[in-house]
Amino acid sequence: MHDAVTLESKGIPTAVIITKEFTLEAQTQRDALGMQDLNWVAIQHPLSTLTEAEIGQRIDEAIPQIVNVWIRGKAKIN
Repeated sequence: MHDAVTLESKGIPTAVIITKEFTLEAQTQRDALGMQDLNWVAIQHPLSTLTEAEIGQRIDEAIPQIVNVWIRGKAKIN
């Protein structure tokens, strides 16, 4: 989150990727860092126990949201 705030403050669109399990933590960090307009990309939890194919599915889930963050500044949450 710190890196994203630094990049965004320099005008570089950034897509922070989190799992939905950590939405509250991401919001807390973002707000504490003074970047309330920073939006993240939320994918399904967990990641650590997934197969390569399942990780590929998470990537497929994230890509449209990443593009929306880069273009519109907001993830399209499903």
